[in-house]
Amino acid sequence: MFALEKPAGQPAAGGSGGFPTMASVGDFNVLSSSIPATKVELSVSCRNLLDRDTFSKSDPICVLYTQAIGNKEWREFGRTEVIDNTLNPDFVRKFIMDYFFEERENLRFDFYDVDSKSPNLSKHDFLGQMFCTLGEIVGSQGSRLEKSIVTIKVEVYDWDRDGSHDFIGEFTTSYRELSRGQSQFNVYEVINPKKKGKKKKYVNSGTVTLLSFLIETEVSFLDYIKGGTQINFTVAIDFTASNGNPSQPTSLHYMNPYQLNAYGMALKAVGEIIQDYDSDKMFPALGFGARLPPDGRVSHEFALNGNPQNPYCHGIDGVMEAYYRSLKSVQLYGPTNFAPVINHVARYAASVKDGSQYFVLLIITDGVISDMAQTKESIVNASRLPMSIIIVGVGPAEFDAMEELDGDVVRISSRGKFAERDIVQFVPFRDYIDRSGNHVLSMARLAKDVLAEIPEQFLSYMRVRGIKPSPAPPPYTPPIHVLQTQI
Repeated sequence: MFALEKPAGQPAAGGSGGFPTMASVGDFNVLSSSIPATKVELSVSCRNLLDRDTFSKSDPICVLYTQAIGNKEWREFGRTEVIDNTLNPDFVRKFIMDYFFEERENLRFDFYDVDSKSPNLSKHDFLGQMFCTLGEIVGSQGSRLEKSIVTIKVEVYDWDRDGSHDFIGEFTTSYRELSRGQSQFNVYEVINPKKKGKKKKYVNSGTVTLLSFLIETEVSFLDYIKGGTQINFTVAIDFTASNGNPSQPTSLHYMNPYQLNAYGMALKAVGEIIQDYDSDKMFPALGFGARLPPDGRVSHEFALNGNPQNPYCHGIDGVMEAYYRSLKSVQLYGPTNFAPVINHVARYAASVKDGSQYFVLLIITDGVISDMAQTKESIVNASRLPMSIIIVGVGPAEFDAMEELDGDVVRISSRGKFAERDIVQFVPFRDYIDRSGNHVLSMARLAKDVLAEIPEQFLSYMRVRGIKPSPAPPPYTPPIHVLQTQI
């Protein structure tokens, strides 16, 4: 817990116990008001520090470091006194600093358990550290900042095949210590507290030496989007006869002039979010399970806009328009085959594996899948590609087979090969129908759940392939037009 103390004569804000290894910089006290700097006084309190002593409690000290602007080097600013035998110190010695509103002052508080009179900090047990800025302290409520002390605890075990691993000992370190790499500072005594308490001659249970230290930045879905990765959205709609005659109100494809049917709501809910990540807003829209004019052939991969060479529709509104137009021109038939539309998207995904594009297929269906074996094989093959599959089930049918494709419980397999990644997310639309009839709320809930797994599926592909996000382009700066006049 960190805070700034109030001016003299006023009661200090109390730091009650119960903080999980916290430090606090006491209340704020303006000592002078010279320009351009203001003097501030920092006091430090800690709660629940690590106990590094066997027969007593730690003897803590706080060391403050500052970092100059544009400089990565930390310089020691000062030290508090040592307080004996406590895990909850309220240090008396304060740090008096210059505060500049217009400057960022980085602070680092290191805490040690003092074991001797040596001023060399490496001779003492490190308890943890905390980072903040002076501005954070000044700007916090009541000028009192609370933060957890960062400590890395490492436990060492003797591994046993049956899982009953034997505890050898433990040691603590910090990011700062580890970042020094292989050195005398990164050789740690492994201590078994029970043995240390029982045996007077106990020294340690061995040592651990750091051989290398590597920092890997954890990137997010947004880092790739900022770097230019495009999300390509494809929709595939079930046109099998089990949906019912589109001209009848009982049909899942009923074209109600006053509200969207279940297919339309699912399509709009998911599509309107995904389209924001596609720069050209051109989406392939496919249908399956219908007889097509003029010869009545059954197709499981036809373009809703009637153009198989260019099945793209402009925006989600364009997809909706093509969907309604198809309902008037094709005959609902069957069976319910997923593999053709999955393979359709997979062909495109297979041609772009460098991380510049990622493909999302939305399948909206009403019934039991007819080509389960082929669909499983298609999904297993697609799991190696930059793509994800969302399946939304509409209507009252049982969707047990879809749960199997989802792969959340058991990873999907085909012909003895398991999917490299979980790329399928299935949800039944009926679970999202709002009882009050609020379709906007239903669509929002549906979109949130079906899209929730996409970022992690996306990242899993990038991680497996070792693909890093491209640097984000510099922010756009509009040109400055200088107005020239003559007098």
